[in-house]
Order: sequence, then structure tokens, then C-alpha cells
Amino acid sequence: MIARAMASPALLFARQFLANPRRMGAVAPASTALVRCLLDGVDWARVIHAVEYGPGTGVVTRAMLARMRPDARLTAFEINPDFADYLRTTIPDPRLTVLAVSAADAAQHVDARCDVAISSLPLGVMPQAVRAAVLAATAQLLGPGAALIGYQYSPARLAEVRRVFPHLSLRLEPRNLPPAVVFTARR
Repeated sequence: MIARAMASPALLFARQFLANPRRMGAVAPASTALVRCLLDGVDWARVIHAVEYGPGTGVVTRAMLARMRPDARLTAFEINPDFADYLRTTIPDPRLTVLAVSAADAAQHVDARCDVAISSLPLGVMPQAVRAAVLAATAQLLGPGAALIGYQYSPARLAEVRRVFPHLSLRLEPRNLPPAVVFTARR
């Protein structure tokens, strides 16, 4: 595992995509433009506890930590054990906890309300029952006014998000390859 953790993030991401493309949902990590679009609308000075779903090699994770307060916490849910090991090895930030657990089970592993949930999960390739469980767990985790913010390469599954989070706004980030739809969802 340590040898895999020391591989470049791009190589690790490519290996994981080739091994299981349906689970990954993307051929490359999020671009800098997509990360900014995803995170810039959050008032990070108010975030005490954040959750992240599907951090992969940590592109979004690192950007979140760079914006977070010194006393804030980030709990990342990554079911791919190679990615989870990579994150634990390469991001030695005490504010970060990486759990090799499905986001569908997030509510069982977080002991407090969260101020924001950031998702890189490929909703379009997930089974419907898993999508529903992730959305239900997120609704349970988020505090009043908190948002679920994520991105998709197709808006096809966003109607399911809207059923749980009726206040849904969308914006396109065309500078990502492929272009991505960033959504912000609130109850």
C-alpha cells in the first residue's frame, strides 16, 4: 500500500479508472477551475465541520483544508482503499479524518451536525438505492442552512437531489474537461 501511496496522484487516478471505470465516473481529477467553482461560494470562516464524499486523490480535499479554519474538522468518505491510504499518507493535516466507508453510511460515522458537504461522487453511475441512501444520510448530517455542493458531468440525476433538497441551484463550469454542472442543494 505504501508504494501505491507514493505514486503520483494522476497515475493513481488513471490506474483506478482503468481498473473500474463505472465506479470512478471520471477519467481525471477535478480541474482547478472546477475546484474554485465548487468551493468559492462557501463561507469557510463559519465552517466548523465539513464532510467530503469521494475525495479520490485529494484535489478538492487540499483546497478545502487550505480554506478551513485551524479549529475546523473535515471528515472524508472514500470507499476506494487505495485512495483512502493515499490521502492518509500524503495529507498529514490533523483536521482531516479519512474513513474508508461509503457516504451512504456517513450519518453513522459523524457525531455532530455539519456546516457543508462537498461531493465528487458520480451520482450518474451509482445504483439508485445508494444515491438515495447518500442523500438521506446527507440530509441527516447537515445543520440548518447548510448546503450539499457537488458536481456532475450530466444533470440527469439531479431531480433525485431536488426531491431531498428542494432548493437547488446549478451553474456550468465549462473550463473543466469534460464541462461540469456544479450544484448547490439546501433543504
